[in-house]
Amino acid sequence: MSPEKFIIEVEPAKVAKDGRPSAGPVYRSVFAKDGFPPPIDGLDSCWDIFRLSVEKYPNNRMLGCREIVDGKPGKYVWMSYKEVYDIVIKVGNSIRSCGVDEGDKCGIYGANCSEWIISMEACNAHGLYCVPLYDTLGAGAVEFIISHAEVKIAFVEEKKLSELLKIFPNASTYLKTIVSFGKVTPQQKEEVEKFGVALYCWDEFLQLGSGKQFDLPVKKKEDICTIMYTSGTTGDPKGVMISNTSIVTLIAGVKRLLESVNEALTVDDVYLSYLPLAHIFDRVIEECFINHGASIGFWRGDVKLLTEDIGELKPTIFCAVPRVLDRIYSGLQQKISSGGLLRSTLFNLAYAYKHHNLKKGRKHFEASPISDKVVFSKVKEGLGGKVRIILSGAAPLASHVESFLRVVACCHVLQGYGLTETCAGTFVSLPNQYNMLGTVGPPVPNVDVCLESVPEMSYDALSSTPRGEVCVRGDTLFSGYFKREDLTKEVMIDGWFHTGDIGEWQPNGSLKIVDRKKNIFKLSQGEYVAVENLENIYGDNPVIDSIWIYGNSFESFLIAVINPNQRAVEQWAEHNGVSGDFNALCENSKVKEYMIGELAKAGKEKKLKGFEFIKAVHLDPQPFDMERDLLTPTFKKKRPQLLKYYKDVIDNMYKGAK
Repeated sequence: MSPEKFIIEVEPAKVAKDGRPSAGPVYRSVFAKDGFPPPIDGLDSCWDIFRLSVEKYPNNRMLGCREIVDGKPGKYVWMSYKEVYDIVIKVGNSIRSCGVDEGDKCGIYGANCSEWIISMEACNAHGLYCVPLYDTLGAGAVEFIISHAEVKIAFVEEKKLSELLKIFPNASTYLKTIVSFGKVTPQQKEEVEKFGVALYCWDEFLQLGSGKQFDLPVKKKEDICTIMYTSGTTGDPKGVMISNTSIVTLIAGVKRLLESVNEALTVDDVYLSYLPLAHIFDRVIEECFINHGASIGFWRGDVKLLTEDIGELKPTIFCAVPRVLDRIYSGLQQKISSGGLLRSTLFNLAYAYKHHNLKKGRKHFEASPISDKVVFSKVKEGLGGKVRIILSGAAPLASHVESFLRVVACCHVLQGYGLTETCAGTFVSLPNQYNMLGTVGPPVPNVDVCLESVPEMSYDALSSTPRGEVCVRGDTLFSGYFKREDLTKEVMIDGWFHTGDIGEWQPNGSLKIVDRKKNIFKLSQGEYVAVENLENIYGDNPVIDSIWIYGNSFESFLIAVINPNQRAVEQWAEHNGVSGDFNALCENSKVKEYMIGELAKAGKEKKLKGFEFIKAVHLDPQPFDMERDLLTPTFKKKRPQLLKYYKDVIDNMYKGAK
């Protein structure tokens, strides 16, 4: 029996022509077989999403934070939709009274909190471009974004103020007003006043517009609502312009998808906001929740306390990056192994039975209700007891973690894929489809997708196992890179956005991401690494003849294979009393430690980020060569071949370095 297919063909494949590679058929979700879902009535902009929910659900709980009583965290305290709306109007009037007008840019810098959403909604109300700066950015990137986007006013988390103040006087060309989400010291005020910049604490800023009433401009669908800067892998971050249309279209698609699989959002849904709002993934999920009059509770900002916040909030939908789910998986594995023989035997039996039934195609709540009640309910309680969907995004989730959670978490575990340029969710796996394990599922019902062949990497979109670059078309796409028409043209060709990721269609219409077109990859925590750039930095050392750096999105750190310089290594060994010939020295752990030390020195000198440091090395006395097919005739590294050749070495390095 062939598997049910979740995509339909809407255009035939194209053969290679005029220098363009061949492309496979164009597909869309089976849930859009009669056309894409129409935009929701009255929703023309992000402001409408919020405004209509305030009209419909004024007294629903909207934003919640944990109360701190005597230094201890208490319950979540909530603001209703109407209460949030009243503050948003005040913030909007205060922004406008600072001389900031429609089309101007407003920065938001800091971790997720109620004030973040309130500031964002004030931008939406007055047609400002919201420019988020995620809270892990250092002063250099913040300065670049503020100047590049010409940010006039910035809202800042209290503890980020000192970081922001480092970029003056340079930032004062555009940035004239700063608002702290919390307090401000007189010294800080003084410090920026000399650059002609006004700095306000939150309460003070709310009073600024009192007595003034600014009309809200009419907002059009094609207006830009946010410029999201993606962490630049080579060179500077790129500003991705996202219009009202993109977000509104995405919401209609997500609504159609969830309704089609009987998992529609309702006013009773609760979301834990901890993934950065400065990333598109979290932003659009929160917009979906606001659209349904549902509740958003914020974490306390500490990953170690995350499970405690989950226990108190009891979310119904839990979004995560693989790093968080890996941590949950390891914690559960530890508990199981320390639970004694009887308990672990019971667990393993229940696990095997339910896993077997899921693989046979049973729905998750029918696979083994008794095991769920007796054995797995503790896991469910650990996630607050009410989670019905866990959605993983931003990097691939390891299949063993995904299948484990599908069994023990007593809820749907789905994996999604998307980019800032596609307004996040472009693919998502479906509930109760065990054969979608390890894939990102079929497309969301508001985009068309095709694979384009990449002949230089031997990926053929027309072969019996179609593989190629994932290309996306539809109204969720971005409006271009801010001030970078040249870069926009590189990725937008004939209305198709080229993602740079290599996908492979599965028989059921789900997609598996198998490679990256350029030598850029993502680590498990979602950070991008531009590998050639790092090889240039590290290779600039007389001890190293050649270096190949490797990482992948299932691991959180980088490793390297190095051809060391024979003379330099032998000299070091002589000075440090290490004996042996060159081959033996390459195997010696002291020599490897020395090499890692040299790399660390270079990394510090060049101010590399923590995840760009090399954690383990293999020293190969034999230089990379053409004989073993590791180099091209022009001495470029053949990365897929290097990976194949050193596979066992790589596996051992990752095992040994953990």
